[in-house]
Amino acid sequence: MYQKQYPEHNNIIDSKIKDIDLNFVAADLPKIMSSMQIGAERIGSIVLSLRNFSRLDEADMKPVDLHEGIDNTLLILQHRFKSSIDFPGIKVIKHYGNLPRVECYAGQINQVFMNILCNAVDALIEKYKHKNINYDTPKIVVSTVYKGKTVIIRIADNGTGISEDLRTRIFDPFFTTKEVGKGTGLGLAISDQIVVEKHGGMIKCTSKPNKYTEFIIEIPVKQV
Repeated sequence: MYQKQYPEHNNIIDSKIKDIDLNFVAADLPKIMSSMQIGAERIGSIVLSLRNFSRLDEADMKPVDLHEGIDNTLLILQHRFKSSIDFPGIKVIKHYGNLPRVECYAGQINQVFMNILCNAVDALIEKYKHKNINYDTPKIVVSTVYKGKTVIIRIADNGTGISEDLRTRIFDPFFTTKEVGKGTGLGLAISDQIVVEKHGGMIKCTSKPNKYTEFIIEIPVKQV
C-alpha cells in the first residue's frame, strides 16, 4: 500500500530495499509461514500420537482399536521410514481387516508394536548396507484379521532375516542379534511377556535369511 501511495523514488529507501532484497523477502515470507504451519500441525499430530501411544490415562484393561495403536506407532517412527542420501526409504503397506475392539492394556500392546517395527527398520537398514545382497525395495507389511474369538496381527519385512538357530532364541531375555551397544535383548522378551502372560495370546516368528522376517501376534478379543 505504501509503495502504491508513494510511487516516487527515494534514494535512501531504494538503497535499503536493495540491501535487504525486499522482492525476495516478500515472495519467500508466505512460503515460510506455510512451512511453519505445516510443521506445527505435524508436531501436534505427533504429540497426540505419543499421548495415544502411551495411553497413560488408560492404565486399566479396556476395549481399544488396535488399528489406531498401529497407526500411532507408525507415525512416531515415520522419520525412520524416509529416504536419505545412503538409504532409499521404507515403503509401509497396510492390509487392515475389519476388527472388533480388543480388551487389552493399550499402552503395553503399543509397546509390542513399537519393538517389532523398530527391529524391522533396523533389519532393512542393515540389509541395505551389504551391496552384495540382492536388495528389493525396503518394505514393511502390516496386516490384520479377525478370526473366531481372536485378532491376528502380522508384521513382515524383507530385511536381513534370521537363521533358524537364532530364531528359536529371539524371545530369550538379553539375547540379541544386533551389534554390541545397539540392542539390549529385552524388546522381544518383554513383547512375549506382554502378549502371552498379560493377554493370554501368542507371538511367534518365521524367517528366512536375506529374504524376510514375519511376526505373528494373536490376541483374544475378550479376556477371561
